[in-house]
Amino acid sequence: MNPNPKLKKFLKPYDKGIQELTVELRNFVTNLVPGANELIWDNYNAVALAYSKSEKLKDAFCHIAVYSKHVNFGFNRGSELTKGPLKLEGTGKLIRHISLKNLESFPEEEISKLIRQAVEISEN
Repeated sequence: MNPNPKLKKFLKPYDKGIQELTVELRNFVTNLVPGANELIWDNYNAVALAYSKSEKLKDAFCHIAVYSKHVNFGFNRGSELTKGPLKLEGTGKLIRHISLKNLESFPEEEISKLIRQAVEISEN
């Protein structure tokens, strides 16, 4: 799936490394879950991308939040995911995430497993 044209516009103020990281994470999700809907908005302090099997934000299984110095890859119902070797951050009721500054630090295998589980949870 090609990125929404708004994404390029929204990412323009960020440095090249953050832009590339965001696009790579986006491609990772859309390749893993090809039927996912991509919801994009420019929030007051971050660009946000959410992925859902429906067109509703409340059904999103994961999200990407773009900040000036890092990108968070998160799970909307992360507190419900099975605990594994990857330590997700967050103390709220539901959302959990990891912070990334580059793609080299992205734990692809562990995140793939969590995304599959998060999709299942979001469909219930």
